Amino acid sequence: DMAVIKIEAKDLPAIELGDSDDVRVGEWALAVGNPFDLTSTVTAGIISAKSRDINIIKKGLAIESFIQTDAAVNPGNSGGALVDLNGKLVGINSAIATPNGTFAGYAFAIPVNLARKIADDLIKYGTFKRAYLGVDIASMDTYLAEELKVPFTKGVAVVGLDPEGSAAQSGIVEKDIITKINGKTVTSTSELREMIGRSTIGETVNLTIVRDGNTNDVPVRLRTRNSN
Repeated sequence: DMAVIKIEAKDLPAIELGDSDDVRVGEWALAVGNPFDLTSTVTAGIISAKSRDINIIKKGLAIESFIQTDAAVNPGNSGGALVDLNGKLVGINSAIATPNGTFAGYAFAIPVNLARKIADDLIKYGTFKRAYLGVDIASMDTYLAEELKVPFTKGVAVVGLDPEGSAAQSGIVEKDIITKINGKTVTSTSELREMIGRSTIGETVNLTIVRDGNTNDVPVRLRTRNSN
């Protein structure tokens, strides 16, 4: 369950939100939290990867597109800030990969651009209004290209469609390879899920696709599941 807490107070300091799309692998980042009941701990590291899908949410249509960092994060850091060197919030620390329950070099944060969309929806609607593209997708590699009998192209392949989904209703077909969304390159399923998850119902997004070796732009009006 998700909720937004309103605090009745004045002159509270607030962190400035950054743009998680602009974060680059290799940049320094700081993780803030309260690990092991130690108040206000700050650790430093670099951004190790973006759009990580670590398969920790086992039910529902999960959006997993984490920012990975090697800044030390431990139990008690979850919900804390991941900030850039300008002090702007770029992620919400959420998980670690560990064999023993403590930090082992890999920490994961929810991108702030996704968190912002969810918070805005909760305030406006009381729930997260998620756009429904209606596609089964797979990240392209040479093996998938051979299986689909299409030339290898970096992107995300459409391997299945809901005929009532936004994509099918807009003319997307199986074996289309999505390479960009609104001009932004997409190379993995996690990137695509995050970009669509951050979009608004009723918005028209432009999908750049490769079909039969030709590149086309397809406008897709986003709908909710089972909506008109």
